[in-house]
Amino acid sequence: MSRLDLHLHTTHSDGSLAPVEVVNLAHKAGVTALAITDHDITTAIPEATEAGRTLGIEVIPGIEISSLLGDSELHVLGYFLNWRDPLLHERLVTLRESRHRRNPMIVERLQALGIDITYDEVRAVAGSDSVGRPHIARVLMDKGVVTSAKEAFDRFLANGKPAYVPRDLPAPSEAIRWIKDAQGLAVLAHPTWVKTTEDSTLASLAKQLKADGLDGIEVHYSTHTPRQTREFLSLAKQADLLVTGGSDFHGVTKPDIEVGVGKGELYVPDHLLHKLKNAAARL
Repeated sequence: MSRLDLHLHTTHSDGSLAPVEVVNLAHKAGVTALAITDHDITTAIPEATEAGRTLGIEVIPGIEISSLLGDSELHVLGYFLNWRDPLLHERLVTLRESRHRRNPMIVERLQALGIDITYDEVRAVAGSDSVGRPHIARVLMDKGVVTSAKEAFDRFLANGKPAYVPRDLPAPSEAIRWIKDAQGLAVLAHPTWVKTTEDSTLASLAKQLKADGLDGIEVHYSTHTPRQTREFLSLAKQADLLVTGGSDFHGVTKPDIEVGVGKGELYVPDHLLHKLKNAAARL
């Protein structure tokens, strides 16, 4: 059964496997087309594309950009974008620089809690220019402070926890504009992560973001229940948004999620790719 996986991370951001390793896993899972969507960086795309060419897998250039909605993060995926675009690169550099300012402060807060950790250790684990909280979580795991990335976030790194430090992030409309300016499709990632209220529902937010240029919504996702998938399919239809999906594979920090199949039940049908390509061709 052929399938898509349009949400994958590599060692170029906060994944634990190199691009070629991720593509190899995709091939084994029956994935016929995939997107590398590293956080705020596109440097994995050439290696993944070459590996995909060897294995007969189409590799779609992608990105995942963090934005700020109220006091919580909202992530926007970009597909088919011109990943070589100089303006996009300038904008992504500002996001990576905000991480560089933030990460040492997180480490300092962990040290103040009596935890033996250094920023040099975090950077060594990251192995790239895109360093984030998942890398800090991995160091905490390696040191036995926590047993999982989830525990690291729940105890220390999530918003409201003792080592949390906020980031300088663009508004969702701005993140969408960055992707559109690079001739890409903008898609709302993992909608269950979006903080909503009675006055600001996901439906109203989708309408607002569509007015800002949003093209689609990630309907199929590793942690979505069948009911949630149906609800998001309905929302996509109501808001006239494209449907996408992906595992959000990271490797070590999300060990229960596998390429192509998520937690085992994920299936992103390959027929969705045709509509995405048609929409991208009209940009």
